[in-house]
This record gives sequence, structure tokens and C-alpha cells, in this order.
Amino acid sequence: MAATPAIAALERAGIAHRVHRYAHDPRSDAYGDEAVAELTAALSVSVDQVFKTLVVDVGGTLAVAIVPVPHRLSLKAVAAALVERIPGATKARMAEAKAVTRSTGYVLGGVSPIGQRTVLPTVVDSSALGWPEVLCSAGRRGLEVALAPADLVAITDAVVADIAT
Repeated sequence: MAATPAIAALERAGIAHRVHRYAHDPRSDAYGDEAVAELTAALSVSVDQVFKTLVVDVGGTLAVAIVPVPHRLSLKAVAAALVERIPGATKARMAEAKAVTRSTGYVLGGVSPIGQRTVLPTVVDSSALGWPEVLCSAGRRGLEVALAPADLVAITDAVVADIAT
């Protein structure tokens, strides 16, 4: 299997990581839940260590929010966290699927916060820093990458804030 842009970016940056594959059911659109079910059993990790990548529209600018799969995203908190990077940002909404794919280069269910076609302002939920490692999409459905949360923040140039509810 060829490396995804996310894996290639981690390798170029010299960031320690591990890639984990799991069987993706093409009939499923509950991508995060599927990853949690597969990874927590196989790797003995907490459900809160598996993060989902959500693309939001903050005042007309696309941005990335990274939160644990079992939690919901606070759109208000995302806008507040990104106000310094997106001046005038007061409201956020989920981005449209076509805009997500066009901007990131990834399909829904395989959107990685790393190695995106267009670098987007990013915010990582502060809970990530409580783990020695977190997992997020490696850029393809059924493919996750484990890395230190500080490395995730660094490679995405993310802001860290409480954005999960």
C-alpha cells in the first residue's frame, strides 16, 4: 500500500509514528465509530485516544478541528479558538463535503489533519495532551496513525483549546 500524503509528511518531518490498518466496511458511514471499535480492541487504547478530523467553515474560511471520536464538537468553541488566526471569526459550521475533499485532498472518513492539499488553520482538543499518544486518520479509510499529541500539534501548527463537548 502506497504512503498517503499524511504518512509522507510525517516521514519528511522525522516524526515518530506507527500506522495501523483495520478492515473498513464500505457500507459504513460511521467512520469514527468503526475506527474506535477496531482500534480499541486491537491496541488496547481508550476510546478517547482515537480522534476524528472535522473540517469546519469559520466565517468563510475552512479550518480543521480534531476531537475524540466519542465527543461532539463545540462550533462556538472552535470559532473562539481560531479568532486570532481567522480575524472576525464568530461562528462556525460544518463544511460541505465537496469543499472538504477539494481543500484537503482526502475523502470523508479518511480526512487526515496531516498532509492536506491546502494547509488549514487547525485546533486540537486539549484532551489530546493528556495521552502519551493519540490516533487519527492517516489519510485513507481503514488507516490510522498513532503519534505523540505534541507532534500532532506541531505538524499541523495547531492551537490547543477545549473544543469537545
